[in-house]
Amino acid sequence: MIDDATKEIVRKRANFLCEYCHSPERISTTRFTVDHLIPKSIGGAAEINNLALACRRCNERRYNFVAGYDSETQAIVPLFNPRQQIWSEHFLWSADGRTIIGITPIGRATCKRLDMNDERYPEDDSIQSARGFWFQAGLHPPSDDPRKS
Repeated sequence: MIDDATKEIVRKRANFLCEYCHSPERISTTRFTVDHLIPKSIGGAAEINNLALACRRCNERRYNFVAGYDSETQAIVPLFNPRQQIWSEHFLWSADGRTIIGITPIGRATCKRLDMNDERYPEDDSIQSARGFWFQAGLHPPSDDPRKS
């Protein structure tokens, strides 16, 4: 069990953004969850350096996976780890702010494993549609990586 004080530390450290897709918690209908980078089911601990803030959709899609498949290199690679890596070194935003583009094997595998762009759904029912509205409202994409500050 993760206590409320630890959850608040994780939320503030993440600048209230999902540490995977960078969705802002402030415009979500529910609070984001605290995710175990190394899942408890495979021995991960509830220690601050093993915790990340995750929106519900990223948390559910990540489940207990720690690796994914990069179709470009045809390799199994670790998923993005916000405690060890900087988001902007693995991902870019499309010009319209709707799509996350993986630019490294880790970025591409994470995009695919977490289905960060809802590629299975019609565009009007996807996270890309929501990001388009957030972009028009000036709420998205975030301007900086919380680890750079």
